[in-house]
Amino acid sequence: MAQQHLEPPTDSPAGPMSGDALAGYLRAQATEFLRSLRQHRENGTDAGTTARAKPRTESRAEMRDVSRAGDNGSGESVDAARALRRSARRISGTLHTFRPLLDAEWSEGMRPELAWLSGTLAREHAYAARLERLIGALNRLSGAAGFPAQAAQDTGAPAKGSLTVGAAKAGALLDRQLTLARTRAHSAALQALGSSRFHAVADSVAVLASEVPLTPAATTADLRPLAAAATDRLTDAVAALPLVTAGHPYNAEALVHGLSADTAPHPQDAPWHQVRLLLRLHRYACEVLHGEDAPIDVRLLRAGQALNRHRDAAEAAAAAASAARTPRIAPATAYALGVLHADQRHEVEAARFAFQQNWQKETVRTP
Repeated sequence: MAQQHLEPPTDSPAGPMSGDALAGYLRAQATEFLRSLRQHRENGTDAGTTARAKPRTESRAEMRDVSRAGDNGSGESVDAARALRRSARRISGTLHTFRPLLDAEWSEGMRPELAWLSGTLAREHAYAARLERLIGALNRLSGAAGFPAQAAQDTGAPAKGSLTVGAAKAGALLDRQLTLARTRAHSAALQALGSSRFHAVADSVAVLASEVPLTPAATTADLRPLAAAATDRLTDAVAALPLVTAGHPYNAEALVHGLSADTAPHPQDAPWHQVRLLLRLHRYACEVLHGEDAPIDVRLLRAGQALNRHRDAAEAAAAAASAARTPRIAPATAYALGVLHADQRHEVEAARFAFQQNWQKETVRTP
């Protein structure tokens, strides 16, 4: 099929973009990182100390008020952690794209540390979202509003079919496994935020907020060729995708692999995940060049959303397949998990098809 090339924005700067724009972007992201870190510490501390401040002799109504206060603090802490990850990803991606213009030793040392921090903080949210997605899919497949067995008990009606019978146990199994994984991820995130490794990262970002280690050549270099190289890598990666296969509604190869004894990720998924990362790098490079005034490319925005759905569905399918490998589970439970896995792999194919449709459209930008 014909290769789709990305077009530069029509209002692209006419003159060369020097290292000053790169330094300004990195300083802004570093400042946002530090602001989010401060908010995360304040809200996290408030949420924890508020819940511990009230003695257990208080009334239930007062305890509910304390719980709500803790939940509000926890929600603000989650938002701060999300902003922290956002800044860390942008700093790391920018260091990767424009590394020839930055001090090599410093840049190569910062990138993996920022990736470690962003990945560690993202796991808890990822497990929670995966559980919600899988339980929602089980409810949809079994025609229940809550856990399938709960709906049958509430109405007094018998469960309909082996899927509904097994879906309750499948949901409980997934809930145990993913809740345990989420708890461990939460503990790992707390340990990471209190570690000397994280403090070293925070110190480096604090230095970045005031001084960007540019090379001497960066003051006169043009940023646009490096940004164009990121765009070319994205275009080449998309050209290598099996978009023709993505146009078919059923991909039996992915289903067969997912239910095999091999626990490794499906090889079909890796190129799509790589395109998602390259699309993110392309977007960050555009932010460096154009700042907050950069026009929104609707085609790339929707393509990115499709790739996010692809990742979520692929990881959910892998979680269902992993649960199905649990020893000594009932046949009905295994059957429900198999149907759930197939459903999520269909979601993977649907996301690939949506990406294909959006990628082939003409570029549409909004001011």
